[in-house]
Amino acid sequence: MTVFTIGYEGLNIDAFVSLLAEHDIETVVDVRELPLSRKPGFSKKALAGILNLSGVEYVHMVELGCPKPVRDRYREDGNWKRYTEGFLKYLKGQEATIAGLSELVRSSNCALLCFEADYNFCHRSMVANAVRDYCGAGVQHIRAAPARTASPAGF
Repeated sequence: MTVFTIGYEGLNIDAFVSLLAEHDIETVVDVRELPLSRKPGFSKKALAGILNLSGVEYVHMVELGCPKPVRDRYREDGNWKRYTEGFLKYLKGQEATIAGLSELVRSSNCALLCFEADYNFCHRSMVANAVRDYCGAGVQHIRAAPARTASPAGF
């Protein structure tokens, strides 16, 4: 049992769908609080439609998105450590949602979706770790674009 993560930064929709197929992903779990994107095909309705045509289920778990106050603070100060602390504090209150996601991971090959190519600087890795801690699932990050080589300011 493994929970995958994927970021669509640097990808077009065709490359994204191909990566999902390469990893036999059956369900994409969107963990963006606001599933909107300026990139064609990555906003909620368009993405759900494209995935469904490809035989992949789309699930949006708004409760696992990073809350606006935490995102806004990070935009202001660029402090990744503070962002991580804020999100993990929020995530502790989402145990029922983590339990539901864990059940989905047990029954389907799932990939958690967010924007950032580098999972080290994305909240989806923290969500994946919460699933691992809850049900013992392995975590695998699907790499699509070159990872950032420098840490964000303030880390």
